[in-house]
Amino acid sequence: MSAEIAIEDGRIRATTLPNGFRVVTEHMPFVKSAALGVWVGAGSRNETLAEAGLSHMLEHMAFKGTGRRSARGIVEEIEDVGGDLNAYTDYEMTAYQARVLAEHVPLAMDIIADILRDSTILPEEIERERQVILQELGERNDMPSMVAMETLQEIAFPDQPLGRPIIGSRESVLSFDRGMIAGYLDRHYVPSRMILSAAGYVDHDAIVRDAERLFGDMPARDAIPVEPGVYAPGRRVTVKDSEQAHLVFGFDAPDSRDIEAQFRAQTAAGVLGGGMSSRLFQEAREERGLCYSIFSYADAFADAGLMTVYAATSAEQSRDLSALILDVLARTADDVTEAEANRARAQSKAGMLMALESPMRRAETLARQISLRGRPFAMNEIEAIIDSVDAASVREALRAILDGPAPSAVYLGPDGGGLPDGLADAA
Repeated sequence: MSAEIAIEDGRIRATTLPNGFRVVTEHMPFVKSAALGVWVGAGSRNETLAEAGLSHMLEHMAFKGTGRRSARGIVEEIEDVGGDLNAYTDYEMTAYQARVLAEHVPLAMDIIADILRDSTILPEEIERERQVILQELGERNDMPSMVAMETLQEIAFPDQPLGRPIIGSRESVLSFDRGMIAGYLDRHYVPSRMILSAAGYVDHDAIVRDAERLFGDMPARDAIPVEPGVYAPGRRVTVKDSEQAHLVFGFDAPDSRDIEAQFRAQTAAGVLGGGMSSRLFQEAREERGLCYSIFSYADAFADAGLMTVYAATSAEQSRDLSALILDVLARTADDVTEAEANRARAQSKAGMLMALESPMRRAETLARQISLRGRPFAMNEIEAIIDSVDAASVREALRAILDGPAPSAVYLGPDGGGLPDGLADAA
């Protein structure tokens, strides 16, 4: 067993098993429940072009039966004790989660280990779930805002796994078979990429013992490296018969390797469009009535980042609103006030602390910290990083974005609208 990490007076502990499988827990003494799961460092950016959407398909298939449990048996067993199971896939991780009362943690761990290690992946279940995912894909394609945001990701990271939709395409989903799914599982679900994280009324030593029994015999193997994420500016205009025009701008931003730069970018995004008092909301909606919805945020991946501005407006106002977004960004880089930085910082801190009152959010945060940075962070460490962001550092973050590559931009909406001239064309 490798040396343990313990912080927050021992409430947060992390242990690595000999095969590289990691366990992190946070004991929350004032709750009676627990949230736990296995976060696997394999998502859509681990896929080849032919495998696009395979991580998401595997997440669905995990619940369709094991050697010991039927699909119905899995959900009945957890719901018999009042718990629930869930899962999700993103660009860099796939998570398999459970919420239970504290006394049922061993059962939840056993079920999660079972679906990860002994899923039957039957051909008839693949076909059934394929149809479910095609329906999900159709539903997403009927949501213009989501299509616009996925288009931005595609043109900002062209011809890369990081630029492809997590759900895949109709063509790729139709191509999946048992061999592809089982092969992907074998290649990417290796102990060094798997983190069991639990928060709530949990006992770290007991969870480690169960983890050793359930996952300790997995052979240690090196993880397959992912293709680097490389930002490239692009532009795409798509005419669609819809009531609203959807505008999305993307800017090259810091990745997760520099946590201070990441939080500076997040605070800058908060100043721009993080709430009703933000610059974009006040100028675009309140003062000029150019839109109903407008906001911004910053995403940080393992080796790439993207600050995004989204707005919905009319086709006739799309160019005026686009020009205003770029103008507000340029002006904000020069004249952010301490009051604005303080407000965005307070929003960031309050949002984080409120979210982390949930055991599941805490378990997820710990898993992501371990995955990205190799260790859990104490709450006061994160608060200190947020508190260090002042107006000068927000201006620095925005200036770095403006001095970097050109923005990517998407227009999706009725004929007659579009984007400002001078933006780079999409590849």
